[in-house]
Amino acid sequence: MSRAFHRIGVGAIVVLLAGCGSSTPTTSPPAAPPSAVAPSATSELTPTPAASATPAAPPSPGASAVINPADFSATVDNPWFPLVPGTTLTYKGQKDDKPSIDTFEITRETAVIDGVTCVVIHDTLTQGGKVAEQTVDWYAQDSAGNVWYFGEDTKTLDANGKVTSTDGTWQAGVDGAQPGIFMPAQPAIGQSFQQEFASDAQDHFVILQIGVPVKVPFGAFPDGMTTAEWTPLEPDVLSEKAYVKGTGEVKEFDVAGSNEGFQLVNVTKQ
Repeated sequence: MSRAFHRIGVGAIVVLLAGCGSSTPTTSPPAAPPSAVAPSATSELTPTPAASATPAAPPSPGASAVINPADFSATVDNPWFPLVPGTTLTYKGQKDDKPSIDTFEITRETAVIDGVTCVVIHDTLTQGGKVAEQTVDWYAQDSAGNVWYFGEDTKTLDANGKVTSTDGTWQAGVDGAQPGIFMPAQPAIGQSFQQEFASDAQDHFVILQIGVPVKVPFGAFPDGMTTAEWTPLEPDVLSEKAYVKGTGEVKEFDVAGSNEGFQLVNVTKQ
């Protein structure tokens, strides 16, 4: 990617994209993102014209959402975020200024979260050959093809393997937490969703571009999708992610407030 990241807040980006003919965000206005974005030589935020047909809006999640387990399945085949059991995606990058490897293992396990059967993901971050973080994620797909995030059980470990923190852990149906939309069935530029509804987990995202080239060590893709992501719990941090059909997330990196970043380097299937 070549164009510099524009100095513009996410709230302004949503308005800009809406003015370009994209669909209006389908949730209530997100919490305020960072007011400005630092330049990045590897980012692109120039809006791509949206398709003339506006996709049907996914249901609005949140505290008032009514979850009917019969409407969900642990089979997640949304092309932008497919979760095929037996697949492991490996990413390399850095976190906390340390070289890091992140493995995203889509297991054949399921778990019932808030009455919904979800596919279980094991996400492991290693630094210097030692496990630094271990996370179990739960996802399910509704009958319309939207992927929902039902929570995570996350642990931070020290050099001796001792758990030092479980910050960020949440589970739909526990302490008022609710699932959120992680990937809409029919993404459109300008759509914005909250992925997590919990006291210590409140990630939001907005779709910036569709049909743009994305290149990572694993390969080059002509028709990717980029999103911006933020949380009111870390108001100075703004991240960008890239997705490709048939694979899912291939890249993520901070463009303001931090310097974490990862790129997909390998995909294995068993």
